[in-house]
Amino acid sequence: MASFVIEGGAKLKGDIIPQGAKNEALQILCAVLLTPEKVTINKVPDIRDVNKLIELLASLGVEVEFLGNESYHFCAKNVNIDYLETQEFRTKASSLRGSIMILGPLLARFGKGKISKPGGDKIGRRRLDTHFIGFQNLGARFLYEAETGMYHIDASDLKGTYMLLDEASVTGTANILMAAVLAKGKTTIYNAACEPYIQQLCKMLNRMGANISGVGSNLLTIEGVESLTGTEHTMLPDMIEIGSFIGMAAMTQSEITIKDCRIDQLGVIPDTFKRLGIEMEFRGDDIHIPAQERYEIETFIDGSIMTIADAIWPGLTPDLLSIVLVVATQAKGTVLVHQKMFESRLFFVDKLIDMGAQIILCDPHRATVIGLDRAQKLKGIRMTSPDIRAGQALLIAALSAEGTSVIDNVEQIDRGYQNIDTRLNALGANIQRTE
Repeated sequence: MASFVIEGGAKLKGDIIPQGAKNEALQILCAVLLTPEKVTINKVPDIRDVNKLIELLASLGVEVEFLGNESYHFCAKNVNIDYLETQEFRTKASSLRGSIMILGPLLARFGKGKISKPGGDKIGRRRLDTHFIGFQNLGARFLYEAETGMYHIDASDLKGTYMLLDEASVTGTANILMAAVLAKGKTTIYNAACEPYIQQLCKMLNRMGANISGVGSNLLTIEGVESLTGTEHTMLPDMIEIGSFIGMAAMTQSEITIKDCRIDQLGVIPDTFKRLGIEMEFRGDDIHIPAQERYEIETFIDGSIMTIADAIWPGLTPDLLSIVLVVATQAKGTVLVHQKMFESRLFFVDKLIDMGAQIILCDPHRATVIGLDRAQKLKGIRMTSPDIRAGQALLIAALSAEGTSVIDNVEQIDRGYQNIDTRLNALGANIQRTE
């Protein structure tokens, strides 16, 4: 198990380029299974979750060629569907939540699939009903083996249909979409997720020969086609990392320029951080964060306490609420952070309280943060990263704190952030990785 040892208090300065989007990569990589032809993918983030998915694809028989400079060729011409029956597959798939998204492509192209209950963050229940009900609507039949924890799916006769998703799940929408592109007839998905990552997947599939309309809305229409061809695709920059860097600059009173942000795809993220009082300047497609002595949380128009909550797109992604919360600890003012989606994601605040933050955890979904307005610095402590996003929030807290902090279990951070210690040290941070 690796740890970060962080000497807090350093002011950072310089330019940083966000990695390719993790949540987009997990969908796009699974989509290579839909065609026997070569697919080139650019700006693939070098992070644990993505690398484990690439390893899983290679074990399935996908030819993987690393081209350098964050680019890969994939060719799924010789997929070994029998690999799904092996214990090795069961072990690899169960350790990676993104593995659930190989199901849609496998069902579409090969008419069958098998999956174990995926792993991932320990942030509360993350049910798979939306995926499975969508496949069943298309005609798939499920068999669950309780003794092995494996799902067997027969999808030999997928047919298009109308469906209303019970929730606007991003991964659920992606999975159903990938199954529907090769199904017979027309599929209509209402209450579909419409995040930029889903839009990217739709555009990629259409370039491969799919017929998807309604891209960018919550009503997708898919006319099934016989087969798909190869293509080339470039990932968006990771919006979660961009938001993390905005918050980090404010907390550490640093001057940072975040390069190549695709600002047009960030939705409410910049405005959310502006509501916390963080100044920023758009310079073309770059976001410049000046060094700020202080920042003050806005109130609502009637003077009541600001509430920042997650919501389906175009609302704020839940992956940034941990960052919003930690940034608010040194602001002037008070904010209620409402995490609606996951009931365990705010439990990391006990570490921030130990560091000196003033936070009231109201319940598993809500926390009130009373900003310290820099009257008192956070102090360095030893802590453990419980999940990807909380881990990054704790790293930001440690960078701004007085003294030395140690974060254990940084493999969780590595799952979502590419060489984060090396990249931040290049800006002037003092982070040492220890085993």
